[in-house]
Amino acid sequence: MIFALPARVLHWTMAVLILAMLFVGVGMVATVAERHAWLLAIHKPLGLAIFVLAIVRLAVRLRHPPPPLPPDLPPLQRIAALLSHWLLYALMIAMPLIGWAMLSAGGYPVMLASDLRLPAILPENATAFAWLRAAHGAFAYLLFLTILAHLGAALYHGLIRRDGVLDAMLGRVRRGSPRGEE
Repeated sequence: MIFALPARVLHWTMAVLILAMLFVGVGMVATVAERHAWLLAIHKPLGLAIFVLAIVRLAVRLRHPPPPLPPDLPPLQRIAALLSHWLLYALMIAMPLIGWAMLSAGGYPVMLASDLRLPAILPENATAFAWLRAAHGAFAYLLFLTILAHLGAALYHGLIRRDGVLDAMLGRVRRGSPRGEE
């Protein structure tokens, strides 16, 4: 079996968006130059796009469950796969919400375009802003580490185990694969 087409399209689209977002975020916090405002103008709508796509992706996953893991996968790896996927979903949804709440608490407008402003979701509060800013940064590191683990697991399945897990997300059906055929 392979992942449903909407799941594959969302997975790869979001992979590109999230990696771009991580680079934009690092660039934003590493500079006070003019490009900071430009990066910030990219960061906000990109965060909203990731949030919306994460909700859609979660709905797709619930409607089209992923193919089963190989039957010979050790129990600890099964648990790690399940927990890391749900952690990714949680972070893809939480990170934009925390960013939005942080800006709201800081009294900063969340502008998606020159005339499109999101409403504040928290009242202005300097303490909340500080806590949310720290949480946003910490969760960004957690997201990055989780993505690295996810990439490592994909390479492990594709290059070492060769068990069809990576092929299923690439949309390739391998004859005789433990993952079966679509």
